[in-house]
Amino acid sequence: MRLSHRVAAGVDSPMAAAYDAVGTAGGRRPLLDLARAAPAYPPAPEVVEHAAGVAADARYAAQAGLPHLREAFAEALRAEHGGDVGAEDMVVTAGCNQAFCLAADALCAPGDEVITPRPTYFNHTMWLHMRGVEPVIVEPDADLVPRAADAEALVSPRTRAIVLVTPGNPSGVEIPADELAAFADLARRHDLALVLDETYRAFRAGPAHSLYSDPGWRDTVVGLHSFSKDLALAGYRVGMLVAGGALRRQALKLFDCVAIGAPRIGQEAAWAGLVKAQGWRAERAAEVAARRAAFAEAMRARPGGFEVVALGGFFAWVRHPRTGTDTPAVVQALLAEQDVLVMSGTDFQAVDDGAMRVSVGNLTEVDDLVTRLREFGA
Repeated sequence: MRLSHRVAAGVDSPMAAAYDAVGTAGGRRPLLDLARAAPAYPPAPEVVEHAAGVAADARYAAQAGLPHLREAFAEALRAEHGGDVGAEDMVVTAGCNQAFCLAADALCAPGDEVITPRPTYFNHTMWLHMRGVEPVIVEPDADLVPRAADAEALVSPRTRAIVLVTPGNPSGVEIPADELAAFADLARRHDLALVLDETYRAFRAGPAHSLYSDPGWRDTVVGLHSFSKDLALAGYRVGMLVAGGALRRQALKLFDCVAIGAPRIGQEAAWAGLVKAQGWRAERAAEVAARRAAFAEAMRARPGGFEVVALGGFFAWVRHPRTGTDTPAVVQALLAEQDVLVMSGTDFQAVDDGAMRVSVGNLTEVDDLVTRLREFGA
């Protein structure tokens, strides 16, 4: 291509690569797709009905988002976390990834640093690298929980933010509320932003944090949220950025150049999910929790030598049995031999410790998976 030398080199998407590889699958049995990080079930009927009823309104929404959606979500956050958070603290985005990109660009310039724990969410680090911002990796403890005390040792004059995902993607690990409070205190003392991605909060097992109860939270905490997961609205592209006024103003400038605002119909669907489908949402969260429990029980016997390292939210972090073999090669073999699609742990971290991400939230046939793992390890 004539312009190829002008195109900046970026990091390829691991998710795209995973699905490109599906064509190499053996095809002996139906594909078990445990790579995708979004629910396979459709949205609530109430959501579909509402979206259909407002589809004729194709006008721009207010740039920060529909007021009734922002108010409904503020009410949900107050009910869940307590404290002082209102509709004026919200910017509706075209998905949670966009919320992160807007926040990162508002906070950082090329040459800056962002502290984030291993294993990382690859879309976060992809964006930071493409913007010339360096992710600085903090090692978690033995249970894959990041600790504020370890992160503090990595703070430098170039540090602008700490980024956490809880429940974790890819690990599933929930960061305890008291540890999140310690991270907020660390960020406050060093004048940093604590960027908290809670995309999978609906599938949390532990207690909610109380960061919004601090009257000064807007000077430190940046919340990122998704409706793609708990309301099954991935294709509607709607997320939320919760932050103080200075960051929101800068994010809206960036937003105006990228997408102007989030899709109106997605916002209406999210509102309907929040106010009309609470029971459906609770049922789906319980369903995912039951899948986690069934997976945990089935994996106690380590079928085929596979071992669960961490489990929570939507994901399991699983170690494969082929010691000495590169994990991407094992993932390819698992696909080719058993038609099981997972993500290699090396998509989320620089080290290869034999780990893979398994989207247990999408696992409906635990016995089938166990059989295939056992055959693979035989």
